[in-house]
Amino acid sequence: MKKYIEFGIGNTWCVRTEIEDDDGGETEHRGIEHFSTVEGVYVRLWLGQTVIVVSTNEGIKKMRKDRRAFKLLLGFAGV
Repeated sequence: MKKYIEFGIGNTWCVRTEIEDDDGGETEHRGIEHFSTVEGVYVRLWLGQTVIVVSTNEGIKKMRKDRRAFKLLLGFAGV
């Protein structure tokens, strides 16, 4: 089970924790749910349909999404 804590604008809440289950399901919670180990830090910028992620784990990634949005987030990944 992975956890992602995100701070910023564009999500449902300015501070949220997303929990990704082993079976692929996801749940979202308001606020911070602590995890035991931080595995990475990332910044996500979503402009229109273009998403740019700068991550300590995966470097720089650019993706295209079907949905249009604006998001600017600082996130922490862990377990």
